[in-house]
Amino acid sequence: MRDFVDGTAFNNEQGNRARKLFAAVVLAALDDAIADDKKYGNGPEQIARWARSRDGREVLSCAGIDPNERVVTGLMDFVGKGVRTSVALSREESERRAVAEAEASDLETRAA
Repeated sequence: MRDFVDGTAFNNEQGNRARKLFAAVVLAALDDAIADDKKYGNGPEQIARWARSRDGREVLSCAGIDPNERVVTGLMDFVGKGVRTSVALSREESERRAVAEAEASDLETRAA
């Protein structure tokens, strides 16, 4: 029984590692699309084309992301904002966004 539990735990860990690897591929695709958007102006279309392709759908699935049209729209919106994934995932960026949203809500409250 113990060998079965150890084997299951090992397989689960391997699965988690593979999922993280494919998530890194998705992040790299987003960064490439953002670079294309800055250089050529077609980043959202590029990420949508990739996400709808067979390879893109498979990578998204392996990363644990359901490759539906809502996800494609979200990826396009993310690329359209032009914020690199490393910046968007950083703590400083999320704190800056929280402060900006708080200031925006204060301005809305004062205007009303």
